[in-house]
Amino acid sequence: MKIAFVGKGGSGKTTLSSLFCRHLAAAGAPVLALDADINQHLGAALGLDDAAVPVPMGEHLHEIKDYLRGDNPRIPSADVMVKTTPPGTGSRLLQLTDDNPLWRRFGIDADGVRLVATGAFTDEDLGVACYHSKLGAVELLLNHLVDGAGEYAVVDMTAGADAFASGLFTRFDHTFLVCEPTRKAVAVHRQYRDYAREFDITLSVVGNKVTDQADEEFLRREIGDDLLVCVGPSAPVRAMEQGRPFHLDDLEPAIRIALDAIRDTVDATDHDPDAFLRQMHELHLRNARSWADTATGTDLSTQIDPGFTFPRARDPHQAVTTR
Repeated sequence: MKIAFVGKGGSGKTTLSSLFCRHLAAAGAPVLALDADINQHLGAALGLDDAAVPVPMGEHLHEIKDYLRGDNPRIPSADVMVKTTPPGTGSRLLQLTDDNPLWRRFGIDADGVRLVATGAFTDEDLGVACYHSKLGAVELLLNHLVDGAGEYAVVDMTAGADAFASGLFTRFDHTFLVCEPTRKAVAVHRQYRDYAREFDITLSVVGNKVTDQADEEFLRREIGDDLLVCVGPSAPVRAMEQGRPFHLDDLEPAIRIALDAIRDTVDATDHDPDAFLRQMHELHLRNARSWADTATGTDLSTQIDPGFTFPRARDPHQAVTTR
């Protein structure tokens, strides 16, 4: 399953996505955590020290493209591969449990969670680049990822409606919007809900920083059926934010119950690789017409391989061999 945590800046999406990753890993599930936020804090939230920083994928986009295109005859070079380019015959597919060059190059272990990151917005980017260009690496990875049953790719997304500045927001089986009990946070939910509806995105809301019954009633009144569960303050989480590690067993029972509820909701979500691929093709054509054909000087619609389908089973002979 491909999962996103989104929300207003400061809502706690990085904290909740890290707790969910740790919760899954502690149960023995393969987990890929992708830090796609402009503020790169997911590693620290997973318990890594400041020196443990993944190689930033956003600074090596050409290398990632060149690997993923493999021997696909529809993509003669990485120069004509854009962030929405879909996989086809000859492309290299990724599996969470593979030992492939991209995981070795860009991934680091965080107590059983494989972490990759786009990299932060740097001084060199100021005035000449958009952070969303770095997100192309995450979008391409998700487009080429074959996730099996009981495997999870969890993305900590950019804040607020910025998540809609690229097609990345469509790449998930389930999206969790983290919402504080405030009018501003509820407004972000309404905006996200309205945008998501057009693309048939499965959306649930996790109420965060809920301190009392009045907070919960406010969220239920304003959000309605989208509200899945509410989470209150946590002493272990506060300790983590102050640089003091904690064990998952230290979490308050209500938070562990909430994490179980999130996993149950993910596991009950319909996973349709064919629909995922169709939407990928539609988004690629929209992207090509909008700007990418002009930018590359190529008719990018020819990159769509009508005969390609994702493998149905986790049989390594069905996936493209990694090299």
